[in-house]
Amino acid sequence: MSDILRRDPRKEWIIRNRLHPQHLSVLADRGTTRAIEWMGPNGVMRRDPHAVGFIGPNGVRRIDRSGAQQAAQAPAHSAAAKDTRQNVIIDAPAFIVAVVPDMAGGRLSAHDRDLLGLARQLADADPATPGAVLAVVFGEHKESAFGEAGIDRLLHLEDERLIGYAPEHRVAVLQSVEREFDPRFWLLPDSVIGGGELGRRLAARLGERPATQVWQVEADARSATGWRATARAGAGRQDVQRTLPRVVLALAECADPVSETRHAAEAVTLAQPSPDVLGRIEDLGEVAVDPAGVSLAEAEFILSAGNGVKDWDGYHHAAEVLGATKGASRVAVDDGFMPRDRQVGATGTWVCAKVYVAVGISGAIQHLQGIQSCEKVVAINLDPGCDMAKRADLTVIGDASAVLAALVARVEQYRLEQQENRDAA
Repeated sequence: MSDILRRDPRKEWIIRNRLHPQHLSVLADRGTTRAIEWMGPNGVMRRDPHAVGFIGPNGVRRIDRSGAQQAAQAPAHSAAAKDTRQNVIIDAPAFIVAVVPDMAGGRLSAHDRDLLGLARQLADADPATPGAVLAVVFGEHKESAFGEAGIDRLLHLEDERLIGYAPEHRVAVLQSVEREFDPRFWLLPDSVIGGGELGRRLAARLGERPATQVWQVEADARSATGWRATARAGAGRQDVQRTLPRVVLALAECADPVSETRHAAEAVTLAQPSPDVLGRIEDLGEVAVDPAGVSLAEAEFILSAGNGVKDWDGYHHAAEVLGATKGASRVAVDDGFMPRDRQVGATGTWVCAKVYVAVGISGAIQHLQGIQSCEKVVAINLDPGCDMAKRADLTVIGDASAVLAALVARVEQYRLEQQENRDAA
């Protein structure tokens, strides 16, 4: 018998085709749940660009936010498994890394958690002299897991002057933090919802030249600060490297979020009250916006319909009641139920909503690519094994029309109860 190893090209093709019915069974025969690399027909090693940890041509490493990888690796009794994260308490830090998260919706966003992961990278570089991560949070919040995100000290400021759009007052407070804590680095998200503007204002007040659009930070012994930053430039077409300055405005996925440790998140206060600032900006409050007029790329809450939607009048009514921006799969658009500018996916619009509800959408690969930046995905589908159900954070198995009708009834009942309570008061 020959010693030459024989290859099965059909099985190799099934491994590469994630939508093949036998894909999972063939992977199970090989003792794995996902093919990360394999030998091509010409002897060249192929790699899966969708695999977690894959580093693309621009040096960007893929980070898994769906939890699918952890769920696939976890044992069947993982729900009752003991929390093995290490508790970390830094009583006397050698220095401070200050982080000002956006806290959109009162919670730490995925962008904020990536930023805190970068802060931990800077603070924990030298185990002999660790630093502490100080988070500065403005206004009320709903977050209860600051410690799990990597925060050692938490400065929570609830002054009414800091609520809403108040960049002048916030910069004045951050200057007080600068005087009392003297952070080695300031980290802010380079976002359009406040972090980018606040970081640039702070850098101007401190007389620093900030690093913006930062997506990677590496140790560099030749640098004055010991670190080197890589940032986007040329409208995102090229990268530039420079010494990491004190003020850093970082992009999403600049680092892995903290997942293996739990920190103290000890509450701290300022010795002096918030300074009085004669502001030239007055926040007149939020202005109601018609969700139908919001573009898909900017929408935070999207109710997207697919081939599984049969009652289109009920779908449109649900979107109006929920205050959601309407989206659609390519099938729904091709069938004429939705306009072309409402198509979500790689062949339509890439979206980054906080909540994306997929109604009757099976989850073609082009559609999944278009929603990969969404924070929370909810699927309503009759098929529990469809790709959208695997991607979703929450899946409701049932008829789309019935589920939407029940959801609308519950929302309307809740609003009626709230109105009755206000009238009684």
